[in-house]
Formats: sequence, structure tokens, C-alpha cells
Amino acid sequence: MKDMMLLVEPLIPALRRYARSLMRADAAGADDLVQDCLERAITRWHQRRADGDARTWLFTILHNLAVNRMRQRARRGWDVPIEDAAEAATARPPTQEAGLRHRELLRALDQLPEEQRSVLLLVSVEDLSYAEAAKVLDVPIGTVMSRLSRGRERLLRIMEAENRPATLRRVK
Repeated sequence: MKDMMLLVEPLIPALRRYARSLMRADAAGADDLVQDCLERAITRWHQRRADGDARTWLFTILHNLAVNRMRQRARRGWDVPIEDAAEAATARPPTQEAGLRHRELLRALDQLPEEQRSVLLLVSVEDLSYAEAAKVLDVPIGTVMSRLSRGRERLLRIMEAENRPATLRRVK
């Protein structure tokens, strides 16, 4: 049990970051996702391969749980708890440039296909190697590299398009 805690505990912040990026604005849902991931890891610790990496195993569990939640949410639709509704209605967007840039980046990430977004987040944000990301997503390394490349290019194009001023044409 102690060796499990030594392996899992340092990974919790990274799991939370990845969960929040997958669940987007739903911070409570992301925390629930991490809790479910940790619960599943603890109850199934005996099923983990002894020679396997605990980090990729945990990220795989988290990713699979998130995909299942997104599919479930797509079937059921979004719900907003009553205590969150009032806060969301009164919240104001940040006025700082960094806040605006962050919001643009999140919007651009939302426009990426799920496959590209997941690879981009795992490699760029969570600093997983291509091999580790491939294990988490259960795809070949070449697929990770191509999705990452296409995702970065697409993200750059989206960000550049949002920063271009609208040009008006004069029509006679």
C-alpha cells in the first residue's frame, strides 16, 4: 500500500491538470474525474503490470473515464447545478491581456478534434513522451506524432485567424 501511495500521490496535480483540460469549464466534474480515477487505480492496483509505468497507467484510466463521461454527456446533455448558475451569470471576463489570450487559446483548443486535443494536451501540457502518450491513448507512436503535428498546425492557424482584424470590402 505504501509503495502505491509513493507512486500515485506525486501524480495527482498532473492528473488534475489533464482532467481540467479535458472537462474544460467543469472544475467540479474534473475533480470528480480524478477521484474516480484514483478510486479505480486503488481498487485495481493488483491488475497493474508490475513492469509497467504507473504514470501512463493512471493517465490511461483518467483518459478512458473522461471519454466515457463525454459520451454520456453527449447522450444526456449538459446540466448546471443551481448553485453554479448564479455565479456563472454574474462572472465577468478578465480584463488583462493574459486572461484574454488564455481564453482565446481555450477556444482554439475547443475547435480541435478530440484526437488532436488529447495528444496535444498529453505531450505539451503534461509532458508525456510520445511513447507514453501512445500507451495512454492506445494508438501507435506514429499516430501520436502525426496528430500532434496536425494539432499544432491547426491550433496555430486558429489562433492567427482570431488575431487578424476583420477587413471590410467596399461594394458599389
